[in-house]
Amino acid sequence: MPFEWVKRIEEAPEKSGAFSQSAPVWAENAPPVAELQLWPNRSLPRGGFVFIIAMAAVLLLLPLLALLGRPQLWVVLPFMVLTLGGLWLAFRSNYASGKLIERLRLWPDRIEINRFEPTGRQQDWVANPHWVRMTLHEKGGPVESYLTLTGGGREVELGAFLSPEERVALKDEVERAIGRL
Repeated sequence: MPFEWVKRIEEAPEKSGAFSQSAPVWAENAPPVAELQLWPNRSLPRGGFVFIIAMAAVLLLLPLLALLGRPQLWVVLPFMVLTLGGLWLAFRSNYASGKLIERLRLWPDRIEINRFEPTGRQQDWVANPHWVRMTLHEKGGPVESYLTLTGGGREVELGAFLSPEERVALKDEVERAIGRL
């Protein structure tokens, strides 16, 4: 699945409860108690990319064998090079968009979502986890099973690049993690 818990809440802290004398977990600069990273699925690994480009080159060169030594070769050759270049640029653009990362971090007093775009732009959202409302829009959203979090005066999407089944599983896991706080 294209999401992974980097840090997971397994159980309550050792020193917790009404009579605990320890400092609160959510003290300033404390690490999050749970962290989740999401990324778009890459169905074609780098090795597959090389294979596809090589096969396209071979298949485009086969018809050119009949034109070797003829002036028509120079008419067809630029189109073959343009086709291979276009295919390479399309895959390169697809891989660049795959560098998108969403990070969800949980503290007992706040939930934070950071979205790191491939362009370097970062979007942040912070709210109180006890007041956050997660909604799975089965129909009517930009994608099927559209997952949103509402809180802190804003509504943000989470995992729009995931498949509908993955968004349903993500909703269950995030709700379970928030419930353990």
